[in-house]
Amino acid sequence: MSASAIDDRARYRANPTVLQALRSPRMLTREVLAGLVVGLALIPEAIAFSVIAGVDPKVGLFSSFIMAVSIAFLGGRPAMVTAATGAVALVIAPVAPTYGMDYFIATVILAGVFQVILGVLGVAKLMRFIPRSVMVGFVNALAIFVFSSQFPQLIDVPWLVYPLVALGIVVMIVMPRITRIVPAPLVSVIIVTAVVLTMGLTVPTVGDQGELPRSLPSLFLPDIPWTWETFGIIAPFALGVALVGLMESLLTAKLVDEITDTHSNKTRESWAQGVANMLSGFFGGMGGCAVIGQTMIGVKASGARTRISTFCAGIFLFVLVVVFGDFVGTIPMAALVAVMIMVAIGAFDWHSVKPSTLKRMPKSETFVMVATVVLVLITHNLAIGVVGGVLVASVLFVRRVAHFVSVSRTVADDGESVTYVVNGELFFASSNDLTTLFSYTEDPSRVVVDLSGSHIWDASTVAALDAIETKYDALGKTVQIVGMNESSERMRGRLTGGFE
Repeated sequence: MSASAIDDRARYRANPTVLQALRSPRMLTREVLAGLVVGLALIPEAIAFSVIAGVDPKVGLFSSFIMAVSIAFLGGRPAMVTAATGAVALVIAPVAPTYGMDYFIATVILAGVFQVILGVLGVAKLMRFIPRSVMVGFVNALAIFVFSSQFPQLIDVPWLVYPLVALGIVVMIVMPRITRIVPAPLVSVIIVTAVVLTMGLTVPTVGDQGELPRSLPSLFLPDIPWTWETFGIIAPFALGVALVGLMESLLTAKLVDEITDTHSNKTRESWAQGVANMLSGFFGGMGGCAVIGQTMIGVKASGARTRISTFCAGIFLFVLVVVFGDFVGTIPMAALVAVMIMVAIGAFDWHSVKPSTLKRMPKSETFVMVATVVLVLITHNLAIGVVGGVLVASVLFVRRVAHFVSVSRTVADDGESVTYVVNGELFFASSNDLTTLFSYTEDPSRVVVDLSGSHIWDASTVAALDAIETKYDALGKTVQIVGMNESSERMRGRLTGGFE
């Protein structure tokens, strides 16, 4: 085995491991209970996302079960939860009503194939180009999304819902001060449910969100014509699902990395998401990706750290809806709304909006963060928000770097030559104005351009240098370009003279 492979294994080694958790009753209890809380929290959202996608609630529930269990074994980020999500539901929503369920499932499977291909091609490496300000905007937008998604459960409901939500929030604030052995969200759900059942209160419940499945998911092979015409119909939706799903999953994985102070294998996570989507499709699921809200419930609120919690979340979800469906249906939505509100509050990066931070942080960084949040909220699409944020950050960076180029002019004592010293990074944004910084008619017959303090990055710069030489040649003056480093010299030697 190569040294690099050994280094990668050491870098991505889980801490704690599954074996360590199995040997520690305290740690194992924490992981299992975290899985139970996450499994409960997945139920209403899976149903809601099924409605968004225009399919039966069973489809979202089966998808969440299959994806959570499969990603627990295949994924590259321990403790991260994958299930049906709103981002994927929004992209794939037009398929089922327009083309039918078979095309819908085929789209999910093809999206998984695309993700496997993108994962193998190393798309995860593009994560390094996402600035921290975009990441903060992504997290804050997700927190706002999670919070705002609870509004339907708080509007036009019995007034008793509000004190129940408040009770759930108080329990989650107080419980960690008493003990952290049992996850506070689980205690909150139990207490709020007990109050509702013992007092006979009439409030919206999980059962009101849709019918829960009563059996195992069965193999589903889409009955569609396997033609290029079919591919042309489903491919655009499948590619959208693949890109949105990968982006949300990888950003969520990066967030969990920061929370747990560990590393995760993003390439493995990429193709694993694809396999999970394919399995979901073959069993009649709607597909999905990493879910930020439930992941934060497990990792941040409940202390989950291993694959056990993710596996248990999927198993508990299935057992709860199939075996204990009648009981789960009695859980008040107020209990789950309280959990999601606390998740949103905990996920939001409050430090990023503190007056002291805003005063100290460069305005461009704050603008990129705000732009990312605004784009996500306007489009309801995390992928568009992140890509837009990266583009804004890139433009601001290019503008800032472009101003770092300087040109100084020194005429020799004998007046026979002039030397221009160019300092800074030369690329399209800075080199486009380079030609305007020379005094062509005033300069003596010999001109020296010193590039020892700069670097040529692209063809635009080579074209600018060619244009400078051409202008001096037209005036009968000679130009000597000196001081280029090896890389710049190679680029200019390859491209010069090729722009006419």
